[in-house]
Parts: sequence; structure tokens; C-alpha cells
Amino acid sequence: NKVMNFLRYGRRPFGTATKTYPKTFDKILIANRGEITRRVIKTCKKMNIKTVAVYSDADRHAMFVREADEAYRIGPAPTNQSYLLMDKIVEVVKKSGAQAVHPGYGFLSENRKFQKVLQDNNVQFIGPPGPAITAMGDKLESKMLAKKSNVNTVPGFLGEIKNDADVVKISNEIGYPVMIKASAGGGGKGMRIAYSDKEAVEGFKLSKDEALSSFGDDRILIEKYIEQPRHIEFQILGDQHGNYVYLPERECSVQRRNQKVIEEAPSVLLDPATRHKMGSQAVSLARSCGYYSTGTCEFLVDKNLGFYFLEMNTRLQVEHPITEEITGIDLVEEMIKIAAGHKLEFTQDDVKINGHAIEYRVYAEDPSRKFLPSIGFLRNYHEPSKHEHIRIDTGVEEGSEISIYYDPMISKTIAWAPKRDEAIKLLKKALQEYVIQGVTDNTGFGLSILNNEAFLAGKYDTSFIPKYYPTGYSGDKKSEAEKRTVAIVAARLKNIHEAESANVGLPHKSHKNVYVSLEGADYKVTLDDVNLKYTVQVVGEKAVHEYSMSDFEYKHNSLIKCNLKTESQEESHILQFYGTTNELDYNWLYNGTLLKTRVYDERQFSVKKFMAPPKVIDYGRYVMSPMPGAIVSVSVNPGDVVEDGQNLLVIEAMKMQNLIKSERAGKIKKVTVKPGDAVAVDAILIEYE
Repeated sequence: NKVMNFLRYGRRPFGTATKTYPKTFDKILIANRGEITRRVIKTCKKMNIKTVAVYSDADRHAMFVREADEAYRIGPAPTNQSYLLMDKIVEVVKKSGAQAVHPGYGFLSENRKFQKVLQDNNVQFIGPPGPAITAMGDKLESKMLAKKSNVNTVPGFLGEIKNDADVVKISNEIGYPVMIKASAGGGGKGMRIAYSDKEAVEGFKLSKDEALSSFGDDRILIEKYIEQPRHIEFQILGDQHGNYVYLPERECSVQRRNQKVIEEAPSVLLDPATRHKMGSQAVSLARSCGYYSTGTCEFLVDKNLGFYFLEMNTRLQVEHPITEEITGIDLVEEMIKIAAGHKLEFTQDDVKINGHAIEYRVYAEDPSRKFLPSIGFLRNYHEPSKHEHIRIDTGVEEGSEISIYYDPMISKTIAWAPKRDEAIKLLKKALQEYVIQGVTDNTGFGLSILNNEAFLAGKYDTSFIPKYYPTGYSGDKKSEAEKRTVAIVAARLKNIHEAESANVGLPHKSHKNVYVSLEGADYKVTLDDVNLKYTVQVVGEKAVHEYSMSDFEYKHNSLIKCNLKTESQEESHILQFYGTTNELDYNWLYNGTLLKTRVYDERQFSVKKFMAPPKVIDYGRYVMSPMPGAIVSVSVNPGDVVEDGQNLLVIEAMKMQNLIKSERAGKIKKVTVKPGDAVAVDAILIEYE
């Protein structure tokens, strides 16, 4: 019998305490950064393999640099001056004596030239062979090979697209909507959906620019965009002796900006027969090009369980942990053993589905600004409390910088449970417990998704975010019971702050009555902090609500946990206090929603009507930067008359190009930026007359 031990990354060791590993390599260099480098290091330590890290100036204090056995600087922060420089990495390989290189994902992980350079220097690339990278990593060639291998494919144009005229002609032949995407791309970069000739031409230019910037290859393909599909992928493993298995599928349909947000395994959509068909086609495709190592075949699946090959990623996927969680297979370990020439130790019959796993990618981004990235330092960062079925893969810690140069992912949070609903509940609790301050993050958005009825029912597709969050996410409407909860906790916290003032000798007073203004209403909270009894009443209304509190916990100067009990029920609550801008303003994150409250004692509330209202500034005359980034191009000049929807400029951030369009008709008075300028979020770019 094959022993398939359940993984609990960072909480239980991979494998068993008595497990021995076959001879592979003495030292491995990891040509990557952040959480994936830490992930590879942990498996290498388990296998008694020394590790070598490479780092840019921006990462010199990063966790992965400290955790590797050796670390070498390879250049400045920009990726084209550091992590994409093959010669620098090979130089470190020689200097360190590493016998093999693990590329992680992104950067050079799917670069045939990099694999060849290592091969020419007698260094093992921990990944597929060169010809397979060429065949599968190139979306054009992989689709042609898939057709030859009788793998279901999406209708599209597989030749070279030279200019705008080609784009319009081909798009009309296929029929709108079409997907315009980088041939050598991945991670949502170099990808646009077009519904018209105009959008196709715009998307072609932006995709080409992004593709060249991110991958050094600006070839573009166009294919039919299948509306409302499910995005389901299969992990395959193959060794150098012709043995293959496919692992249970991952559902990745919840995406924003063409990048995955939530992944789960297995999919609630597939039945065993469809799972077998799709997995078998994935293996057939891999076998046809002599593929070995890990690889991922991505499919689009329609509502009738028709499926179409999309692409194959010739690397480890970001979302690989959920596959590990439901199978017990350490994919990094398998990659290393396969690269060293060992056979797979298990067959298809040994692969079972055990429970359900779901992953949420915690990003430094602003869901209210259509998920644009946020940069800054993590001045207060604490991960959820440890739990045997919660796994957190991260490359950051308190004090780390989320920089403009790299992907803004903070962590991957993975929950496992025997059943899907239990895994969702566990993940919700974990997201509520995150403390992330210094940048804007998307944990609240994740909670909203996990509470969405369509998601809970498993009835969703790749249009999920555009359908339910068409303008991004700014919070969910709160019930009166939730507002009363916020009022009670805000009042309790005001008295805690008063007590803290007493500890440092400042004037203080414990208040019996506290007033909390929230969403246009004033809540009067009467406090008995000794016996933890509270009443809440909306000022001007007769109804009085009584509560008792227990298990109040306040830590990290932010995270508050408590139980509130009424006559009819008792509930646990988790809130985050986001700080104050003055004595009155208390900001909160509660069940995914940012809430602003003003908290008054009786004296302050008595003079509330005399207080000046917040100053409102009209920004309608300005175009402001929705994100930090660099100006790529500017299409207008002072004096130009523009129409609503006209292109103004392009900003690049986190390796993604963003087209800024005019939201009004008018005449340009001033352009404050030029190509190459770095801009902060909310910086004024253009002023109208």
C-alpha cells in the first residue's frame, strides 16, 4: 500500500517522521522570490537538501533570504535587472555549487532558453524538458498539438497576427466576443476581452506591450471567448520513465483582472466520468510531447459539461496547495525526485480525493477601485491564529514592503475540511482574523464572496465578479443587528482608551453613556463594563435592545473578538479596529465591510450639532491616478478637446498596463505627467478647464 500522508504545511511535517528520501541533489538554487521560494525551501529542508536564494535590492531583508542556506544579490529591484537575468542566475549557480535550479512560478519558470542555458552548464532544471516547454508553454503550438492529440480545443486563430487590420479581420471571422492573449503569457498578463473592433485594436496593443514587458515575447493569439464558462484545471505528474497520473481538479472560476482569486478542490461541478475524461486528456497531451515533472492543463467547462483545452502551464501553479491538501502529495518533492530521475511511487489508482480545500489569495489591492494594487509597508501585520486545518503560504511579515515592482500578493490562505461548507466556514474565520495595516487589502472582499449565495451553492462561473461586483467592492449592507454590534464594541473600546489614558497619567473618565454615529443614525449605548451588560437604542426611537458580553479579547491594537448574547441568541463576533484620525472617528472592518463611526461621550454629543461637517472637495475637474505606478504613455495635450470615454494615458503597475479613459467631455487645461514619471495613488494627472 502506498502511504499518502495528509499535508499540514508549517503545522505538521510533510510525510512521516520515519520517512527516508531517495538521493536527489545536495544543493538547489531557487530562481524566484517571496512565498514560492519559502515553499520550496521547506520541502528541501525536509529532504535534507541545501538551498540557495537569489534576491534583488528590494528583497534584501525578505524572509526567504534569511531562510535559505545561502543568498546572493543579483541586481536592482526591477525584474528585468534582477530575477529575469539568466546570466546572473547562472553565475550564482556556479559560485554556489548548486546542482539544480527550481524556478518556482512566473519569471523564468516557463522559459525554454533558461532551461537550455542550465542544461548547457550541466545543471538540472527542476521542471519539464526543453522541447515540452516549447510545445506546451507556447499557447499557439500547444493548441495545435492538442488538436493533433484529439484534445477538445476552443475555436480560434493559431497563426501570427501582424497588425490592427489582422486583429479586426480575425476577430470578425471568429465572432465577438474574443479573447486576445499573449502566446507566451500567464497570470492574466497580456490578456484582454474584446466585444467590438475598437476594443480588439485597443486590447491588441495593450496585450502586446504587456507581453513584451513581462515575457520578452509579444506574439498574440485570438480565440473565441466562451461566455459564462467554468475555469477548471488538472494537475498532472509525469516521470522520465513514461509514468503519468492526473490529480483531482481545481476550480478557479472566481477571477478579477483575469487573475484567480479563490480556488477550490475538487470542483462541485464535475462528476466522476467527466473528471476521468478531462484528466485522461491532460495526460494524453503531456505524453504526446514527452512531458515530465508537474504541469497544469487548464480547461473551460460549459454548463453541459462540455470542456475545451485552454492552455498548459509548464510549471508549479500558485494554487498548488489545495491539490496537496486533498491528496497528501507534496508536489515540490515530486518535482525534485522526478528531476533526479526517480520513478513516481504511486499510480492513478492510488490517487484519492480526501475532503475539500479552498484557497483565497490575500492581495494588497483596493477592491473599491476595481482591484487596483496598493503599495506601502505592512506596519501592523498578524496572520490568523494557528489551526491544524489552516495553511498560510506567505513571503511577508510585519515591516515588509509591498512594492511597485512585484505582484502584490500578501499570502495564500488555505482551509481544509471533510466537507466544502466546513472548509468555507473555516476560511471565513481565518480571513476575519487577519490584521493588515499599511496597505489596502482584499480580505473583506473575500468574506463577501464566501457569504455570496451563488458561491455557497457552487453555482458560479468566470463572470462571477463582473456579475456580482461590476464596479468592485465597497462593502455589504449591514443589518440593524450588525450596526448595534459595532455600536457596542465602539463604546466599549472608547472606555478602554480612556483607561489607557489613565495608565499614562492623562485626564480620563469612564463613560456610562456613549453615542455612536453610524450610517446616518445615532446609537445610544449604556455601558456596565463591570458586569458586561449593555443596552442600545437609536436616538429618537423607543426600542431598547439588551445585551450581555463575554470573552472580550482585544489584541494587536486592532483585532476584537467577543460574544454577544440577547434573550434569544448568542453569537461570536470578530471586528477590526482600523484606528482613529482624531478623538471621535473610529474606523472598522466588520464582516468584510469598512465602516466609519463617530464616537461621542455625553458632553461631546450634546454639542454635536455645532460641529462643522467634514469638508467636501469636488474632484470632478481632475483625472487622478487610481493606483501607484509609472506613466507609459500620454495621449492628450493641454488645449485638446476630449470626448467621454476617450483614451488619456496608460499607467503600468505590478507589470500590468492600465488604460485611463476620460469620464467626461471637456477641454484639457493641464497635463501634469509625462512618460516615465512615477505617480502615487490619487496623484493628479490631468486637469480639465
